[in-house]
Amino acid sequence: MTFIEKYRKEAELFLKVCHKLAANMYVTGFGGNCAWRLEPDLVMITPTMLNKGDIQMPDIVFITLKGDPVEGTRKPTGEKFMYLKFFTERPDIKSVIHCHAPNVGAFAITGGDNLLMKPFFPETTHEVGPVPLVPYAEPITQKLADNFGPYLQKYNSFLMENHGLVTMSTEDIYWTMMNVELLEMTACSILKALSSGLPLKEMTVEAVRDLDNVMKKRNCPMFGAPGVHNSLVNLWFPDLKK
Repeated sequence: MTFIEKYRKEAELFLKVCHKLAANMYVTGFGGNCAWRLEPDLVMITPTMLNKGDIQMPDIVFITLKGDPVEGTRKPTGEKFMYLKFFTERPDIKSVIHCHAPNVGAFAITGGDNLLMKPFFPETTHEVGPVPLVPYAEPITQKLADNFGPYLQKYNSFLMENHGLVTMSTEDIYWTMMNVELLEMTACSILKALSSGLPLKEMTVEAVRDLDNVMKKRNCPMFGAPGVHNSLVNLWFPDLKK
């Protein structure tokens, strides 16, 4: 049995996410890519040089954690170096999406404070987490993958300087897609608030601490590698004196 046959349901969901990314204009041209780890050493990944809205079942590629293709007629995305690093250094992660959602992308090309590192909405605070800025590097290179090193153990989403967004999760690819949508709407709201000229209002430490209760009730995993953070307060306010 081929992998595409064995993981038919997962492949159908994978295509749904690819097509939704394109329909939402979160990816354009050949931009963006997705990957889903299905087995410890098996990754379903998007092909290179193909619009995500055009990808069909025969276009899906399967690779190992060393990057070796094991099934599929196309070459995997040139950003495979990123995914290999993510899945190797974060064994808890199952799926990853890299895209160019426009409102999040606005923060990738602006200076000043990274407002995506501040808590504004409950959902984003406990479902997406802080989004650090990863320094720019040439796309489809090992250097770009290596730049994630200092942040990879602490966070699950990353703003790529002058580039775009990476979001990962311990769940399936559709869950990761929903987190992308949530973050994009949050970025949109922040930009609208900034355009009003009124001051932004962050959530308080107490409000974020209360969200730890929500995390427990919903059985939500903490962001970052297992054991790195023991609470949302520790994550969002790392400089807060205990």
